[in-house]
Amino acid sequence: MEPISPLEQALHAARALVLADLVAGRVADADVVSLVEESVKERRWWVEQWPEGARYVAGLVAQDVQDALLERYGRWPLCPVCGAGEPHALDVEPELGPDPHWVCGEAGVKVAAVGSLGEAIGGPASS
Repeated sequence: MEPISPLEQALHAARALVLADLVAGRVADADVVSLVEESVKERRWWVEQWPEGARYVAGLVAQDVQDALLERYGRWPLCPVCGAGEPHALDVEPELGPDPHWVCGEAGVKVAAVGSLGEAIGGPASS
């Protein structure tokens, strides 16, 4: 059995992180999971062209899925921080960088790391 390449490790990790956030938001239907798979497929080509970008792929897949969901279903994930005003989606920051987080641009706060959204939207309270 051959070891998994760093490229495949990064892609599998990105898939798992984004799926965890989709499950936490209760939107991981089959058609939404297909959006994740499409993004991973496209990002595979991207990382093959720029191997140093492997550490950025989780944030990019999260953004791809967020954009695809906006086109088909609406904003996701909705901000759990702001209780008043118009519902708005979180953003991924940095747009191209390691350690991506969901952030509320209106409140200016980090809400959760990509893959850890469940903790912010109703998971176990941190102490």
